[in-house]
Amino acid sequence: MPPTNPRILIAEDESGIADTLQYVLKSDGFTPVWCATAAEALAQFALEPPALAILDVGLPDLNGFELFKRLHALPGGAQVPMIFLTARSDEIDRVVGLELGADDYIAKPFSPRELVARVRTVLRRSGRGQAPAAAPPVAVVTPPPPQPFALDAERMQIRYYGRALDLSRYEYGLLRLLVQRPGRVFTRDELLALVWDDASESFDRTVDAHVKTLRAKLKAIAPDVEPIRTLRGTGYALNEELPAAP
Repeated sequence: MPPTNPRILIAEDESGIADTLQYVLKSDGFTPVWCATAAEALAQFALEPPALAILDVGLPDLNGFELFKRLHALPGGAQVPMIFLTARSDEIDRVVGLELGADDYIAKPFSPRELVARVRTVLRRSGRGQAPAAAPPVAVVTPPPPQPFALDAERMQIRYYGRALDLSRYEYGLLRLLVQRPGRVFTRDELLALVWDDASESFDRTVDAHVKTLRAKLKAIAPDVEPIRTLRGTGYALNEELPAAP
């Protein structure tokens, strides 16, 4: 019988926070597994990779970022979505977490219900924690549909529906970040920190202006497609439901 309650690994050394997380996750139908140290988390992960991992950055025996790297190196680790949980408010920590490939980043203090909502969003986006469908009687192999975006990091080039885009340095950086994480909402501050050389000398309007020119170049290729979504007052995300052909 397939598991019905997705297993959530919690690496958190503060018992009060861990108890709260376990309670709300269990109430929402998850199976939380609490580890107070990075060593315990590595052992539990190796025993059975979870559907998702919540990692505190400030663990007593190992930095949460280093734990993230070690978990990724374990069999199946790269397929497990992970969320960083930390009391730190420094922007550099958020940037480091996003650069490593974390699926979300939540700063303490936080709303337990909001955290559970984010867990569900990440699981839904990744397709993890769901009961597998019954295998069909006959395996049918079909080629995957062509992707609207093709990223060539070595040439610093992005193709859109087969056509190479003529992008400036920052346009390329913005679009590369969005293409690598479809559906992930990036705030303007995150985009400034991750793309611009000196974010302190740039402004929100700088991001908006570059997104505007990007949209114009994309619309010139596919006028009826809207690849970049705007979340008013928050930031931007790449549309996850783009058609295979314009």
